[in-house]
Amino acid sequence: MGKPLTHYDSSGRVRMVDVSAKPETLREATAAVFVKMSAAALRAARRNPKGNPLEIARVAGIAAAKRTAELIPLCHPLLLSHIDVRANFCKNGVEIFSSIRTKGPTGVEMEALTAAAVAALTVYDMCKAADRGIEISELRLLEKSGGRSGHYRAKARRGKRTY
Repeated sequence: MGKPLTHYDSSGRVRMVDVSAKPETLREATAAVFVKMSAAALRAARRNPKGNPLEIARVAGIAAAKRTAELIPLCHPLLLSHIDVRANFCKNGVEIFSSIRTKGPTGVEMEALTAAAVAALTVYDMCKAADRGIEISELRLLEKSGGRSGHYRAKARRGKRTY
């Protein structure tokens, strides 16, 4: 069996991990997600006379990162020192990246993933009138650093985006 899951005690009950003895270190995480949409929806989003829908998605991702502990029950509330969410039009949709930084006793992977996911949902919401078949896929952690487990970088996947 691999590493034990940290959110369970020895009797199998869920628990919030006690991070009080862990040192504060600089911790960073980057996540990405892809929003696939039709050519018509992509044109509509790019030419929206009311403004760029990717900007509201970016702001939604930033707000979501700050509220991760309210959304995911066993996440620790963290003081985030930096949040960056970028959304870019590409050939058949929108690529979204989030980068989060803190100095603390636990990592920011969940904040990065939450920021990317909510930004993608916001793109869907802003563009659904043009395409109800929009797909959100490939949400994943790209990289994380800091803490006891050290550095992690996702491997490129064949046939998938490399971001």
